[in-house]
Amino acid sequence: MASVFTLLSLPQTSNGFTSLRPTAVANSPDDGSASTSRKVPRLDTDSDSATASRSKVQTQTKVSKGPIKIQIIGGGRNVKPVQADTQLNELRHCIRTILTKEHPDVIQTTNEAIYNTCRSIVTVEDKGEGLYEILKLELERCGGELSKILNGSDVKGIDWISQFVDICEWFTKQTNLLKSLLTYLDQVYIIKTANASRIQELAFSTFNIRIFGNPNIHNRLRAEIKAWVNWERSSRLEHEKRDKIPLLIHQLFVFDQYPFFEEHYVYVARKFYLEESETLAEEMKDDAPGFFKCMKSRLDEELKRAQQILPASSWGMIRKATQEVVWMNRVEWLANENVSFYMKLKDIDKLGSMYALFSRVGGTKALCTSFKKFIQTSVAEIVQDQQQDEMMVQRLLDLKALADHSISTAFVDELEEPLSITTSDPDAAPIKASTSGIQPKVPNKEFIYALSDAFTLGFKARRLAPAEQIARNIDRAMRKGQGAASDIAFEAELDKVLALYRFSDDKDVFRTFYHRALAKRLLLGQSASDDFEKGMIQKLKKDYDPEFGMGEDMFKDLALSREMMREYHDKLPRESLGHELTVMVLQRSAWPFSVPKSGIDLPPAMQAELTAFASYYKVKHAQHVLDWDHALGTASLVGRFSPGTKELSVSLYQAIILLLFNDAVNISFLEIKEQVRMDDAELRRTLQSLACGKKRVLKKIPPGRDVNDGDSFRFNPDFDDPRPKVHINSIQAKVSPEESKKTNLAIEGDRKHYLDAAIVRVMKARKELTFEQLKIATIEAVKGHFVPSVDQIKKRIDALVESDYLERSKDDKNRFLYVA
Repeated sequence: MASVFTLLSLPQTSNGFTSLRPTAVANSPDDGSASTSRKVPRLDTDSDSATASRSKVQTQTKVSKGPIKIQIIGGGRNVKPVQADTQLNELRHCIRTILTKEHPDVIQTTNEAIYNTCRSIVTVEDKGEGLYEILKLELERCGGELSKILNGSDVKGIDWISQFVDICEWFTKQTNLLKSLLTYLDQVYIIKTANASRIQELAFSTFNIRIFGNPNIHNRLRAEIKAWVNWERSSRLEHEKRDKIPLLIHQLFVFDQYPFFEEHYVYVARKFYLEESETLAEEMKDDAPGFFKCMKSRLDEELKRAQQILPASSWGMIRKATQEVVWMNRVEWLANENVSFYMKLKDIDKLGSMYALFSRVGGTKALCTSFKKFIQTSVAEIVQDQQQDEMMVQRLLDLKALADHSISTAFVDELEEPLSITTSDPDAAPIKASTSGIQPKVPNKEFIYALSDAFTLGFKARRLAPAEQIARNIDRAMRKGQGAASDIAFEAELDKVLALYRFSDDKDVFRTFYHRALAKRLLLGQSASDDFEKGMIQKLKKDYDPEFGMGEDMFKDLALSREMMREYHDKLPRESLGHELTVMVLQRSAWPFSVPKSGIDLPPAMQAELTAFASYYKVKHAQHVLDWDHALGTASLVGRFSPGTKELSVSLYQAIILLLFNDAVNISFLEIKEQVRMDDAELRRTLQSLACGKKRVLKKIPPGRDVNDGDSFRFNPDFDDPRPKVHINSIQAKVSPEESKKTNLAIEGDRKHYLDAAIVRVMKARKELTFEQLKIATIEAVKGHFVPSVDQIKKRIDALVESDYLERSKDDKNRFLYVA
């Protein structure tokens, strides 16, 4: 059967409608089709719904003559309603009004009507494509209008930025309104259409092209931003309308234009501070601390501005960019000048600031080099200052304490962020392994290594002296004792001194002087605590050098000597003077003393008691040989002075000289020398301690500090002291310059033997070596005792060649062969 629309196109003479029933269209009996038409025309005369629904076939009636009025319900797919164009025009007018900023028309309809019209156009009229094209054109028109407004604006500076922000805000607001009103276009037509952009995407894209892409607007925006921020930098004040800038940044994020702003902001900052720092560096080329202080203040201001205005993601970029142009080419200059300056002032905060700033621009190495140079120079100055040798160790300790504090406080790095533990819950925040809110920091290891190297190199500025003074410092501490300090505090102080010993290459020097000082403390009874002495020996033996085990043998000898003297005294009669005698019998191998080349004549009574003891000892130890060393002997005398009687604690040498004045009032120097037959230098030092020191039990004639051959001495009856027992310092108990020199000479002699033995031992094992190989092997062999110089090694090799222990290769004079 033909459709109604085909029938409607028939000529006027057609009888096509005669086949229609009054209320329905039926199949022609001759058609044979089983289908019925889906579109049913209804005549006005057949308006009763009940009649229209009857299923009974009625008899065909005649159609009345005259015009017939037909109403089509539901229209076909290809039917285009007459009102669609009107609706599109209405929507065009509404969109234009919404997107017109200046003098917009009044919309005569409601938002609901606009919404429904859009729905009809998209879903009923299928005119979504037309509406979409209208929207694109209106957005383009709006972009052009806004561009003209900004280009034609007469306002300047931050006011123009404010106008720009207002336009961005207005456009964003209007775009959101369009999204709401044209929902069916956005969520029905556009979603189903390829290559079509959503309303907001289309609007922002158009705005970016017409506004941000406009060269004039783009350049003016950059210029106004630069003018504002550089005004603040130059005046060091906040602009009164600065609050507009965060609003601008917000809109830049909305339109995805912030990266371009950020890039420009960083560029302007770099250029400004590059020019400023170059000018200031030239003006303050002789004042590096002043330049650092000034520029650090400027960069702090810049970072503060960024934190107040820019998002957190930009802070690091601004900080890095500005610090690079300020510090990058000046790191070495500032480090060389400022590190020593701040170290001397003990300004750890400034050092920390320098490290934090320079580490971000690759300046850590320069800082570390300057730090090492300062420490090394300071150590060298201290060890070379012979006028303050007694204060050397304390000054070194103070310097090291400052350096350690600097490393642990200023030259520190933050630990890496702790690992995060994720959970299956997508909304849950990551769980950090650390629960502390404070980020831990650790010292930079390069500075720790630099400190060690600096002290080691600084000690070499005056070989032997640092090791000797460290030993002397411990000697003074052991004599003085801990005082009011606790055991832990006293041990900590000793450990600090021993820490300096690690920096010395002259281990044998320290060991020699320490052994000699320990021996004197033990023999003279001047050690504050035997427990600390034994503890120190154990620590030195375990942590530093096994040869310190010699000290243990010293304590054994003293214990055996005390036991032997108890046995000896028990055999003496009660009235014997031998009860006043105490003898220490020592193994020569355990004590750092050589057999004395010169002696002294003892008073007859003393000599008799020594002879008696020697006879007793020979009976018990027939194979042993006793060599008397009176230099470290002590004695107690009773002195009767006018103010009162005093007990004098003196050395044996002092006692022998004082006993001479029991028989004479005035004795010349030459007479004393003839009677005691003491070494000349030793005699002069002993007389100085009795007549020229603070406690003068003798008077020297004429007065003076030096003892000359023409001087004479007499007993001082007026000597007085507030204490009943007076200890007169013995020069023998101290390390005199002459003794120190002799000890160092002996050490140098021992080193020759060490080197000879090491070279021969190496060559015997290797048979053939070049000089370079032999040098390295020799240093490795003796480094536990000392580090020899290349010249020392060369001299010992030449000496061994002359002694036929080694020979040079005939083919290569730089190669040595072992002579079996």
